[in-house]
Amino acid sequence: MNNDNPSIVFNPLISCIQKVVLYETRTRLYLVGSNNRESRFRLLTIDRLAHNRLSIEENANEFNSLEIRRFVASLTGSPKVTSAYGVLGFVRFLEGYYLLLVTKRKCCAHIGRHLVYTIKDTVMVRVNEVTSQRPPHPHEDRYKKMFQNIDLSSNFYFSYSYDLTRTVQYNESAPRFVGAKVDLDRDEPLPDWNSLTNNVAQANEQVDYAFRSDSRKRFVWNAYLLQPMEGIMLKDWLLEVTHGFVSQSCISIFGRHVYVCLIARRSSRFAGTRFLKRGANFQGDVANEVETEQIVSDGQRMCAFTQMRGSIPSHWSQDISKMVPKPQIQLDICDPYSQTPSRHFERLLFHYGAPVIMLNLVKKRERRKHESIISKELECSIRYLNQFLPPAHRMKHIHFDMARQSRLSGGNVMEQLAIHAESIVQLTNMFFKAPGSDLSLQTGIVRTNCVDCLDRTNSAQFAIGKCALGHQLERLGFVKSAKLEFDSDCVTMLENLYEEHGDTLALQYGGSQLVHRIKTYRKTAPWGSQGSDVMQTISRYYSNTFSDTEKQHSINLFLGIYKPTLNKMGQPILELQSDYDTNSTFVPSTDSQPLTDWVRHKVRECLPHSCADSHKLVKELFRVHSSGLEMIDAYSNYHQSFKWTDFSEHIAFEISQLAMRYMPTFRTNYSPFQRQIQTSRQARQNPSMTGHSSTSSLNSNSSSSSEGDDSSSDEELSASFAEKEANLSESAEPAAFTLASVLPSMEQVYGCTISPPSKQSMAIYKKYVQMGKLSSGGARPAQTAVAQRDQELAKIMRGITLRPLSDYGTDSYLSVMPPVVPRQSLLIYADYCRSRTTFNAVPKLEEFDVLYRYVQKL
Repeated sequence: MNNDNPSIVFNPLISCIQKVVLYETRTRLYLVGSNNRESRFRLLTIDRLAHNRLSIEENANEFNSLEIRRFVASLTGSPKVTSAYGVLGFVRFLEGYYLLLVTKRKCCAHIGRHLVYTIKDTVMVRVNEVTSQRPPHPHEDRYKKMFQNIDLSSNFYFSYSYDLTRTVQYNESAPRFVGAKVDLDRDEPLPDWNSLTNNVAQANEQVDYAFRSDSRKRFVWNAYLLQPMEGIMLKDWLLEVTHGFVSQSCISIFGRHVYVCLIARRSSRFAGTRFLKRGANFQGDVANEVETEQIVSDGQRMCAFTQMRGSIPSHWSQDISKMVPKPQIQLDICDPYSQTPSRHFERLLFHYGAPVIMLNLVKKRERRKHESIISKELECSIRYLNQFLPPAHRMKHIHFDMARQSRLSGGNVMEQLAIHAESIVQLTNMFFKAPGSDLSLQTGIVRTNCVDCLDRTNSAQFAIGKCALGHQLERLGFVKSAKLEFDSDCVTMLENLYEEHGDTLALQYGGSQLVHRIKTYRKTAPWGSQGSDVMQTISRYYSNTFSDTEKQHSINLFLGIYKPTLNKMGQPILELQSDYDTNSTFVPSTDSQPLTDWVRHKVRECLPHSCADSHKLVKELFRVHSSGLEMIDAYSNYHQSFKWTDFSEHIAFEISQLAMRYMPTFRTNYSPFQRQIQTSRQARQNPSMTGHSSTSSLNSNSSSSSEGDDSSSDEELSASFAEKEANLSESAEPAAFTLASVLPSMEQVYGCTISPPSKQSMAIYKKYVQMGKLSSGGARPAQTAVAQRDQELAKIMRGITLRPLSDYGTDSYLSVMPPVVPRQSLLIYADYCRSRTTFNAVPKLEEFDVLYRYVQKL
């Protein structure tokens, strides 16, 4: 995007700090950072004697391995050594600072040649030494334990060379602005890349640029922890992490691997737990906002589709003081001019373009108004704001009552969602980039919501993702039709990805795994999974009632929303009734812009394209004169050719092995796009509340629920599901397996077939076998007369003519006559033997012409 010149290549900078070693002495902390090869080193020194303040000294020089070994040897005493893979930042509660380091990591995915890691373990080191004799503050340890309740080893991700906070479409766009603080309305953009000459000798000579991406702070979860390090000159020390879900699998298309990666980015704005974070704040930040990107790549070509989920952008909440499963929904603030929704939708238009499509899954018809309250509020906001948008770029609202559709007799929700998904993908398109092909961009986004944005939302996002995957594979040329069949290897793989995706996001926001799953709405879940549903319901209710408040305090402390202070006016976090004042502070607007002009002029100019992608901002941009420099060498960073690597340690090999678990044992067709016979297998393990695996089954139906948006349809859905399962059990038994049904025929594979021999051929074969027995003496006793043997042999040979294939003359195993070598051949061999000393000599000048013409013909 912004660059149609294939000769200009933009390469993201690869961090030169990928390994960190901490040396602790009594007076100082020494952080030694190195690149992946451990050939270049940097040094940070932290003073531990500075009382209640952070003193960081950066050494501007770069060290080699010999110099850094001499420095470590010069340290007095026996310093404590801690090996790590990055610095998460610093945090201060009431007394002194703490340093957070990533001590264990695991590669979980790759985007092109960029590796993505998940944090597996961290360490928290106290920076300031306690010098006074007075006892520590009684709340210090309490805040520390509360901070450590955020499990950094669960669903936190980072990359040394790829900006995980941005979409593929944004990362592949050409830079237009450079700098930390840029005003898009006033500052001048960079010149058009298509019109630059680049000062090259040849017209098509490749020009390489290196850039440092400007991350989207909304998805950076340790931004508050990195604030004390903002003054550091080398920005590679700053390791930004995201929170959400990242998983990757692959499809084997007759031996060719196509990788499917699912990335979910959870917003750090207005973040929290289920009942404590509802609706939106005055800045337009909504609860449970997650951006999900589906990336399909075959190595050279890449195709991506982005969608998102989030709570309805209005001021609404549910009273949790009464211990009931479904607290009543209430509107807290009347917003007649839709100022809060306008700020939210304007941000979507800025980052994703038009159209913005709202897929609303909330109920509309209810005996007692509950969900319909916020559904009506959303419709009124969209209708009002659309008046001030151009007709071509107006927001679209699609209402789909999944609970009502599930109650209908024979209503398959996924089939009806597929119709809406097809129209959505056609409207928004998707990002596609391949060498020699035209660039395709996604314009607009689909925003899915229900009440909690958990169960129904995840099933709807899977339906959209399934439709998008069909179009992605069609764009890549692997399928002729974009329609993919359920129960095929391809769709089964995607369904498992979205099941893990939904379970992880549900644990982060709701406190339990999904209750209603994709199989529930497909009506293919086993009837015996009711026990699992009950356990998930109880787990969610317990978490929401007893542990969500403490979890919310931990999130606010980690994100810096609440900052502990020794001031007497500062109230301890445990004594706060709610965090409404810190998350929903109303700031009156000083802008004289009318409320009807809720979309900025710069955003309107770019529609339907994304203003953020069209005006990409980077922190640094400079030209490099070689694509093999370590700072942009993605090939070496991915393959790590400088060290021995086991196959099991390589992410591509691991993903290809993990993908085999989706494949059935017995197959009737080897195509991953055709429906396969699914055998009963043990359900895959799901992530638990700490991000690790649990033994809970993925399968569930709707017999019970704690999510308010599905509970009213439980009895009807269960009854229809039981009737369907009873009908399926009475169906005819499947046909037995045969060799012809399991394996392809020989004629299909080799072009020939095996058939019974004719009578004439069989007679010749019998004579041949008998003749072999006579010649070896096995058919008759050893004392059989020679004359009798000759008679029988003559009888067998009647009508058979044996023709020798070669004439060996008088040669036998006893003696062989050597062949006659012509004189000319002997002379050639003699010349060859004489030229052995000069065989490796440099060719003569007149011979170069002949060699050059020969090489050109290869």
